[in-house]
Amino acid sequence: MCGRYSLTEALDVIVQHFLIQHVGPEVAAGYRPSYNVAPSQDVLVIGLRLGARAAALHRWGLIPGWAKDPSIGYKMINARAETVHERPAYRGPFRSRRCLIPADGLYEWKREGKRKQPYRFLMKDEKPFAFAGLWDEWRGPDGQTIRSCTIITTEPNELLATVHDRMPVILPPDAYDEWLDPRTKPDRLRALLVPYPAEQMKGYPVSPRVNSPANNDPELILPIV
Repeated sequence: MCGRYSLTEALDVIVQHFLIQHVGPEVAAGYRPSYNVAPSQDVLVIGLRLGARAAALHRWGLIPGWAKDPSIGYKMINARAETVHERPAYRGPFRSRRCLIPADGLYEWKREGKRKQPYRFLMKDEKPFAFAGLWDEWRGPDGQTIRSCTIITTEPNELLATVHDRMPVILPPDAYDEWLDPRTKPDRLRALLVPYPAEQMKGYPVSPRVNSPANNDPELILPIV
C-alpha cells in the first residue's frame, strides 16, 4: 500500500515541472509543501480542464459518489491495479476520472523484529514524480460536496520488494497525457499500471517520527544511519 508520501516543492516549481496550465484560487491559497502527507488530508492532484492540465486539491481517501457516509474514504486511500477496473468504487473513476498525484518521495515500512522501520523512496535525480490516481465527487444530503482521490498500487519493483509487498504506481512522464486522456482505452490504461523501474529509484531509512502525521518538518526526509 501507499499510506504516506512527501511533496516538498513550492507550487511554482510543481506547476513548471508538470506543465500545469490552470491553477485555481483554492490551490493557490491552500497548497502547502509537506514532508508527511497523510490520508484524509487535502492533497494536490492534476487533472484535465478543457483539455489542459489543471491543479486541484482533493481529500486523500476516495469517497464514491454513491456512498451514504463519507467516512468510507478512510478505507479507500489505495486501489489495487489488478482489480481497479472492476471494483464498484473504482470502475467509474477508472473510466473517466483519472488524475496524477504529484510527489517527491514515498514512505514504506519494513518489519524488523518487533518494530517497523520507515524507509523513504524517491527518484535518483530527486525530481518530482506522479502517482496514478483516481478521483470522485460526493454530495451529501445537506449539499456538502467533497472531491476525493485514491492512489493505485501494484506489485513492488526489486528495490521496494526489500521493504514491502506493494508499491504505488508511478507513471513515467511520457505516460501522463495518455493516463489523463478520456479517450484512452481500458486495456491501454491497465498496461500502464506496472512497477516503476527500480534502477531509476533509490531509498534509505528515515526517522520513526514520520509515523505520526503530526510531525511535518525537513528532518523527516533525512537518512538515518
